[in-house]
Amino acid sequence: MKTIGALLWEPGTKSGWSVEEIELDGPKRREVTVKLAASGICHSDDHADVGDIPMAYAPIIGGHEGAGVVTELGSEVSDFEIGDHVVCSFLPSCGKCRMCTRAESSLCDLVAGVLSGALPDGTRRIRARGQEVGAFSYLGTFAPYITVPVDSLVKIDKDIPLEKAALIGCGVPTGWGSSVYAAEVELGDTVVVLGVGGVGMNAVQGARHKGAKNIVAVDPVEFKREKAPLFGATHTATDVTEAAALVAQLTNGLGADRVIIAVDVAYGSIFEPAQSMTRRGGVVVIAAASPFSQRHVEIDMLSVTMGGKRLQGSLYGNTNARNDIPLLVDLYRGGQLKLDELVTRTYTLEDINTAFQDLRSGVNIRGVIMYD
Repeated sequence: MKTIGALLWEPGTKSGWSVEEIELDGPKRREVTVKLAASGICHSDDHADVGDIPMAYAPIIGGHEGAGVVTELGSEVSDFEIGDHVVCSFLPSCGKCRMCTRAESSLCDLVAGVLSGALPDGTRRIRARGQEVGAFSYLGTFAPYITVPVDSLVKIDKDIPLEKAALIGCGVPTGWGSSVYAAEVELGDTVVVLGVGGVGMNAVQGARHKGAKNIVAVDPVEFKREKAPLFGATHTATDVTEAAALVAQLTNGLGADRVIIAVDVAYGSIFEPAQSMTRRGGVVVIAAASPFSQRHVEIDMLSVTMGGKRLQGSLYGNTNARNDIPLLVDLYRGGQLKLDELVTRTYTLEDINTAFQDLRSGVNIRGVIMYD
C-alpha cells in the first residue's frame, strides 16, 4: 500500500525528518500489518538523528512507540487476529532464546538486530524514492501503517485508549522497570531520579509503586519539576549538587538507596556525582543512552568498591514485554499508573520536526503523534 512516513535520509547529521510517501508491503509468514492510532516521540529517535546512536542502514523510518489495530495477518500467524489491539514493543521478545527463557527478554537474541534497518529475516518492507527503507527497532512507527514481526507486538484489551497505550511500548516500561526491576526499590527507600522526562517520570512512578519514602526528582526544567509531584515525587531539585545536599538532609548523611540516571544524554561526568550521593550498598542505575563514542567516565572506583555499591545497566527497564505490558495496562486501568498526564502535547506527523524541537527544549514530558 501507499502511505506516508517520517524518514531519516542521513542519520547522525542532525538533518531532521522528511515526511513523504512510502510504499509498504504486506506481511510475510510471522508478521502482521497494523493501523496505528498514535506514536510517541522518544529521545532514542532523536539520538539516531544527532548521531548518539549509530544506525547501520539509511534511509530509515523512525519511531518505536506505537499502538493500533491489526489489519492483516501473515500466513503463519496464529496468536493474533484481525481487529486485535496491540502495543508495539520497543524491543522484541521471541520467547525461545536463552535470555527469554531466563526471564531476561529485554536481552533477547532478536535485540541485536534492532538498529540494522532490516527485519529479522534480513529483508525490508518499506520503499521510498525507489529505495528500500529500514525501520527503527523493526517497527518504524512514524507512519500510520506498519508491517512488523509478531515478536514485536503485545496484545491488549480493547477498552484501553490506544493513544495512551502507545506510551507503554518504550518510555513507561523503561522508567518504571528501572525502579522496580533494575534498582530493586524497596519499601521506605530514598530514591533519586536524575532527569524527569518521558523515562525519568516513569521511574518516579515505579519508585512510588514500590513504596519509596523519599523520591527526589532532579531536572533543570521548572515545568518538569512542577509536574513531578503529580507522579509521586516527594521532593525536587534543579541539579545534582542541590539533590546531594537534600539527600544528605533527608537521610542524616547516609545517602540515597537508589539513584537512577534518566537524563536526556548520559555523559561521563554524571556518574561520579550519582555514585557519591548513593549510600554504602546502594545502587546506581543507568537508564539513559550515552553517545556511542563515550569512553571516558569520571568516577571514584575506590568509593564504589569500599562502599559495596552496584552500577546497574537498565535496557527497557529490564522488563519482560509479554508480561509487563499487560501488567502496566492493568495498573493504568486501576488508577495506579498515570498515562494521560504524561502526554503534554499532540502533533500530526507533518509536525514531527516541531515535536522533536519541543523535546529538546524540555517543554514536554511526552509528545505524541496522532493518526486518523
